[in-house]
Amino acid sequence: MSELDKLSNTDDEAYLKIWDNFGTVLKEGLYEDYARRDALLKLARFKTTTAAGQWRTLKDYVADLKENQTAIYYAIGNDFDRLTASPQLEGFRARGIEVLLLTDQIDSFWVTSGVEFDGKPLKSVTQGLSDLGEIALLDGQAQDAPASEDVTGFIGFVKTALGDAVADVRASERLTESAVCLVAPDHGMDRQLERLLASAGQLPAAAKPILEINPRHELIAKLSALSEADQSLREDAAHLLLDEARIADGELPLDARSFSARLARVVGRAAS
Repeated sequence: MSELDKLSNTDDEAYLKIWDNFGTVLKEGLYEDYARRDALLKLARFKTTTAAGQWRTLKDYVADLKENQTAIYYAIGNDFDRLTASPQLEGFRARGIEVLLLTDQIDSFWVTSGVEFDGKPLKSVTQGLSDLGEIALLDGQAQDAPASEDVTGFIGFVKTALGDAVADVRASERLTESAVCLVAPDHGMDRQLERLLASAGQLPAAAKPILEINPRHELIAKLSALSEADQSLREDAAHLLLDEARIADGELPLDARSFSARLARVVGRAAS
């Protein structure tokens, strides 16, 4: 450990070659070896949303924390390109908040073992309520106004229409470009870890997700303005929004046949 620490401080190029080959093994120690965790965290290197493909240390990350930022944020996924395009990252990019991009299977486990660095806990971008409202946007503009009455009513309608398919439906602070995304319940585990455990038979099933809706999105505004005479369209839209969020998260629609039928009805109406 001392030799690795010395090399990391004296020959970054040589150390990164070691990390490229053995970083996954060293990260296993973050999960299994509590006594050496602090030392291993200093040795760890990460790709992030703001580093343009370069490796970053947690010391680098903490040095660049935004005002009012109280956590080290991370996102977990199997595919790096899909992960960087995740809608859950939009609100973080809008505020210039760095997010660790974790793609090794062991990452799903060590981040959940009570890890913190320099007094800052690690927090998944897909887990629970977002605290982004406390951090200023990059352009310095005021935070967005609360959702309109129509949008609030539509979000309530979507929650009723989806019923037991989701744990909740709520307005999102995470989203700036996409209409919807899925997140884990407030006190649940990260969605990637949950899917991993469920697929391995260690959980009976993944918990029902929360659907977050971007109240500032043009599509949501138009759907919110539909009258009661368009009830069937609103119903189809509610289910399609959930399936859209699932697809963006790398999952399949809940019911492929129903998804196809709803999509055909909506497209047919738009074309008529």
